[in-house]
Amino acid sequence: MDATTADEVPEPDVGQPIDPLLEPHPRRVDVGGWPSALAGHVRAMTIWQWVLVALIAGYTSYFTNVTLDVHHGLGTSAYDYGLYDQGVWLMSRFDAPFVTLMGRNLMGDHTSFVLVFLVPVYWVFPSAGALLFTQSLFIALGAVPVYLLARRVQLTQPLAVALAAAYLLHPAVAWSNRENFHPDSYLPPLLGMAVYAAVSERWRWYAVAFGLSLLVKEDVSLVLVPLGVWVAVKRDRRIGLISIVVALAYMAVAMLVVMRSLIGVPTRNAWRVPFGGPGGFLKTVFTDPGAVIEHYLSDDRPFYFWQMTAPFAWVFARAPSVALISLVVLGTNMLSTFWYQYQVEYHYALVAVPALAMGTAWAVSTVRERARPVVVSIVLCTSLWSAWHWGAMPFSDDLPYSWAPDHPVAVAARDIVADLPDDAVVSAQYSLTAQIARRHEIYMFPNPFAVQLYGPDDSLAGQRLPAADRVQFVVLPATLEPANEFVWQTVQSEYTLVRANDWWRLYERTSMIDAPERVVGSSSP
Repeated sequence: MDATTADEVPEPDVGQPIDPLLEPHPRRVDVGGWPSALAGHVRAMTIWQWVLVALIAGYTSYFTNVTLDVHHGLGTSAYDYGLYDQGVWLMSRFDAPFVTLMGRNLMGDHTSFVLVFLVPVYWVFPSAGALLFTQSLFIALGAVPVYLLARRVQLTQPLAVALAAAYLLHPAVAWSNRENFHPDSYLPPLLGMAVYAAVSERWRWYAVAFGLSLLVKEDVSLVLVPLGVWVAVKRDRRIGLISIVVALAYMAVAMLVVMRSLIGVPTRNAWRVPFGGPGGFLKTVFTDPGAVIEHYLSDDRPFYFWQMTAPFAWVFARAPSVALISLVVLGTNMLSTFWYQYQVEYHYALVAVPALAMGTAWAVSTVRERARPVVVSIVLCTSLWSAWHWGAMPFSDDLPYSWAPDHPVAVAARDIVADLPDDAVVSAQYSLTAQIARRHEIYMFPNPFAVQLYGPDDSLAGQRLPAADRVQFVVLPATLEPANEFVWQTVQSEYTLVRANDWWRLYERTSMIDAPERVVGSSSP
């Protein structure tokens, strides 16, 4: 097959199956319903499809175990694990998800309505595994649309699997998986399927994947609007324009109606836009574009762009239209004054990876057929090198250190919190809050005695909240930081030490000590 013009890809031959995974299984005379159809699909799978399944299963298993070990070793905290654990647990009890760990409604912080789908899971399996397993699984499933698109543009199965593996090896993928928990982790397979459906013009699939992607977060429009532009230019103008309008309208409603009604402002992050906010930035673009360019070239921003694109060996540049779907989100991450947003180790980077990976598959299809294995081999090599040098895979050069679940401090922590009644009102050290978040009221000390990182802004900083009078138990490390020690000294007289070990102290409100029928460790305080 000859090389195609840049950014044009070969269409599959009419009547020829693209891939057994994409084709409906032929009907049998004795149709046995969906179980029979599913069994037929499984029997039809090729060895390379089983390799893809093995990669996804292996990735999911490894990162589920790693993140659970980090969690049980006290490596998670209120931000950003405990707040989601408490919020989803509250919804599973049909309560409003007002998260006392941060002093905001969960949906006012971000409109991550996708978390509602976890509610049934919490009915039967309310645990750290519910969040951390689904996070690992959905990130891993982002490899599926990469494979499907590669097959759609007539790459061979080995090459398609190799490009799916390149997605899994990207440093931002593994690091996002290790960074506590974030709803953004559910986006890769949803966005990826939207891109695949757009390329293949399967508009029902596209509508479903596009709609589900919107539920992940209010700012997903930063990648869905460019997708709509791609659809309008490359496939169907009407559907593309509708996509753009829907994405922008949803973001406006999410921010101006939902978030504003819940926390009083449409976003808490306007301060991240340089030059005085969105208005100042737009003004500077026209009045002093050199300052904007200088901003983009400052700090680690160019290196971030390098880390995000180098794993794919910049192959996507040959036919860049699909990869450009990620340009806006990359640009806004680099624009931000929030350091974490332009670091590959944090979840902000994950959103850009699916389109970059799929754009690479799209571009490979424009290369002469006999050269494709060489190009994909280069991509796989750069992906492996990037994963080793910058990533968080088991073979990576510089893995972060975390305590094992059997570390003495972690074991002592589990022992001390075992005495807490199931729904007692608790204020605890930040890493302990992640272990005991599934309750109606829990605060990250020094909250609620002296407000810190609580509420929609810092207007209450340092103040004592009325909830302080309801706190029944306080769990603190044996040695406190000076600022927390000062706060504790102001309220310590209200509490009595009831348990202690080498690392932790459990205090109970003194007025509860002699309360009738009180049993430490019971289901009610």
